[in-house]
Amino acid sequence: MLGEYFHYGLLVALAIALIVAAFTDIRRRQIDNWLNAGIALGAPLFWWSSGLSLWPDVALQFGLALGAFTVFAGLFALRMMGGGDVKLLTVLALWIVPSQFFKLLIIMALVGGLLTIVMGAWHVMRRQRDRLAIPYGVAISAAGLWVLGTYYLPAATHAVGAG
Repeated sequence: MLGEYFHYGLLVALAIALIVAAFTDIRRRQIDNWLNAGIALGAPLFWWSSGLSLWPDVALQFGLALGAFTVFAGLFALRMMGGGDVKLLTVLALWIVPSQFFKLLIIMALVGGLLTIVMGAWHVMRRQRDRLAIPYGVAISAAGLWVLGTYYLPAATHAVGAG
């Protein structure tokens, strides 16, 4: 029972970190390295509390994170994505199973598109001539919270109801 509390406590900590990432990205257009490092350092505890085996489970999470970093670092090099966004997606790949990570990417793209339209309209209405900066950490965080709420946390509600 204590292990379940620890497991869900880690998920709550990840959710709080995602909310902090979204707000700092809105406020400063920056996702702090300490926050990404904290999320990454929590992943091994989450693997342990989830009962993942080193092979193939943890290796798969590392592979997913490496793949995500490779793709998104390429987008960063093309100036299509911010460095904090790349790091946030990479560390989320350490936590989220591949099938759900791909769902996260789809939700992120949808929320990011909507965010771009809203920010673009706001930019035009205010007649600002400077470069439009989209706080994409909001889309990443929203997608991460959606995955946490739909894939990881329903088990908690069933466990509470069953007891």
